[in-house]
Amino acid sequence: MSRSTQSKLSSKKPRQVRDAEATKKQILDAAEAEFARNGLSGARTEAIAKGAGVTTAMIYYYFQNKEGLYKEVLQRPMVEISEGVQQLNLAQFPADTALEMLIKQVIAYEAVHPQRGMLWFQEANQNQGKYFKLGNWQENFGYVIKILERGMAEGCFRQLDTFLVTLQIAGICNFYFNAHENLKHIRPDLQLLTPEMIARYSEEAVNLILAGVRKGGE
Repeated sequence: MSRSTQSKLSSKKPRQVRDAEATKKQILDAAEAEFARNGLSGARTEAIAKGAGVTTAMIYYYFQNKEGLYKEVLQRPMVEISEGVQQLNLAQFPADTALEMLIKQVIAYEAVHPQRGMLWFQEANQNQGKYFKLGNWQENFGYVIKILERGMAEGCFRQLDTFLVTLQIAGICNFYFNAHENLKHIRPDLQLLTPEMIARYSEEAVNLILAGVRKGGE
């Protein structure tokens, strides 16, 4: 075999890997939109294939079936959020600074993926969390809980029920985007999803949460 032939063959594998990754992302993006609209039971594989620009056979090739695709769609945000938080290295900062950074990180993530909240609604409504519990969401909640516990130990946070407060923080970070299609009618003069409005919301969220967890509400 000539060197040029070997070079051509060896150059195919990286491109095939990249093409496979790109195709899977296209499918996951289209599936996310379809599942957010219709949930697992109402989603149609044909609609996902059309949205991704692939055949239904390609979906089955990568994900086996609709359920397998749904599981991976639910898993993706958990992994992405976890990776983003880990990159912040929050343990090196005081608890209040770490909490502020985490809140801003989560809101920025939600701003890029505003439809993902509907995935959780559909999952809770249709499946009562059957597939949600398969993901290790405890880890992501754990990031907030550990910061709150550290803040209490450092003396800058009041005594808290860390799990309940974590749920409240999650609600503040998510509701703005999950309910946008309703909220836009309350203040039609505001473009709620502009970068400027999201930045304002992020600052208000940080101020509210930190005032609520600090000793004396300061």
